[in-house]
Amino acid sequence: MAADDDYDHLYKIVLVGDATVGKTHLLSRYIKGNLPKAPTATIGVEFATRTVPLAVGGTVKAQIWDTAGQERYRAITSAHYRRAVGALLVYDVTKSSTFSNCSKWMEELRQNAEPDIVIMLVGNKFDLAEKSPGDRQVYYDAAAEFARQNGLYFAEASAVTAYNVKHVFEHLLQEIYNQSSKGRGREDSAQAPGGITVGDRGAPKPGCDANAC
Repeated sequence: MAADDDYDHLYKIVLVGDATVGKTHLLSRYIKGNLPKAPTATIGVEFATRTVPLAVGGTVKAQIWDTAGQERYRAITSAHYRRAVGALLVYDVTKSSTFSNCSKWMEELRQNAEPDIVIMLVGNKFDLAEKSPGDRQVYYDAAAEFARQNGLYFAEASAVTAYNVKHVFEHLLQEIYNQSSKGRGREDSAQAPGGITVGDRGAPKPGCDANAC
């Protein structure tokens, strides 16, 4: 891993979603490689940083903000969406209400964060659904379709087993870089005489397979 002060980009990322979906567990698994020893509900906002080499685009320092899911902290947490360029929108695959609330969280993000924020929808607690398929309340295809309709990226993950945890964070970081460099490319072509601005239609659509985004 690169030295903490040696990076090309600084990205603010937020984790959002209902209480108990496992946002803090996902962050702990990614940053520390383990789960919190005595998990408690997040109060307000906490954050951690990690410096990550991208596959393309150099090195990024990710400032990752873990926000409380409870309604009473909503005013505090929404203020922290400002200047966020990426988000993990987390739900629990064994609890359908947490998926139903994703629309509300998504709108809140788009109202308060950067206008072109990149959002990765994450179905956490995949390990529970794998161990006991009858416990699954949110099916993969339904979540993938929601992601496609709303321009989100999507994967299922498990903080407990570490399945896809690195993938969801680092795919999000790579897509933020890809989007920002596309934006710069459009600006350059718009300024060039007779230049043709290429839109996003040729880009792969979000809502891709969990293992091959």
